[in-house]
Amino acid sequence: MSSSTTPSRPSVNALAAPLVEALAADAARLRLAVTRAPDGARLIDAGAGARGSVEAGRRIAEICLGGLGTVTVGPSGPLEAWPFTLTVHSTDPVLACLGSQYAGWNLADEEGDSGFFALGSGPGRAAAAVEHLFEELAYRDAAPRVALVLESGSPPPASVTAKVAAAAGVQPADVTFVYAPTQSLAGATQVVARVLEVALHKAHSVGFDLNAIVDGLGAAPLSPPHPDFIQAMGRTNDAIIYGGRVQLFVEADDADAKALAEALPSTTSRDHGAPFAEIFARFNGDFYAIDKHLFSPAEVVVTSLRSGHSHRAGRLVPELVARSFA
Repeated sequence: MSSSTTPSRPSVNALAAPLVEALAADAARLRLAVTRAPDGARLIDAGAGARGSVEAGRRIAEICLGGLGTVTVGPSGPLEAWPFTLTVHSTDPVLACLGSQYAGWNLADEEGDSGFFALGSGPGRAAAAVEHLFEELAYRDAAPRVALVLESGSPPPASVTAKVAAAAGVQPADVTFVYAPTQSLAGATQVVARVLEVALHKAHSVGFDLNAIVDGLGAAPLSPPHPDFIQAMGRTNDAIIYGGRVQLFVEADDADAKALAEALPSTTSRDHGAPFAEIFARFNGDFYAIDKHLFSPAEVVVTSLRSGHSHRAGRLVPELVARSFA
């Protein structure tokens, strides 16, 4: 794989860099805390010790998308009981969602005894390109500075910073970590903003040609945070599983577009039908025992650009969103 950004493909780290700088510059207004670790890494606390905000979460989600997507907060759609919705749009959804936003990098403290573990998401993943997924995407991004977003209640230890810097080919001082737990305002917001990403991830898992996905939008209700991690995680998942909607525009014939639409929704899962926290408890907290097909939007529309026909599958379940959020 090339040591520089793949030709003709945008640099997700370069596009995200001004968003990261703006986030740090607006720290006081967004209720964030910006510090430097002893090794020089920049740490942006968006919801652990700092209060954070919904706006911070919205902007963190755009950083996660590598500057290739927009995230907006607007009036609710069909879920009238919950008045605000997060809407995500990307004109390069495969690179934005799978090449940047997807939380696919296992970052654990393998040298110390801190017990730190988080899944890294954001443009820094593409600079390291240690996941097999980047071979499939035929993409690697070389950048002088990188940023990663962590769903975590604590900053990463020095061993994790060293791992990231070495893999990305930069110095620790050139790495920015933005972190917030799921229980926080920013953490909950940026997780719900993955509604489009989960559809792209499932499209990849069912073997659909990613090169055929041209454009995409997603929307899900803004879930209220909860101080308990399991409840908070449940709400963010339920926002997508039972309240999320996605539309993909594909360069494919009707048969393939229809097959994709039918494969994507969460209704294809054997575990569909209960709030996520209840499902999690049913499997004794074993996340990986849950049917992977559950992690999908509730409703999907796939539009064939060849025929102009749209194919719809899945359904919203407002009553389960209400049970979860309440």
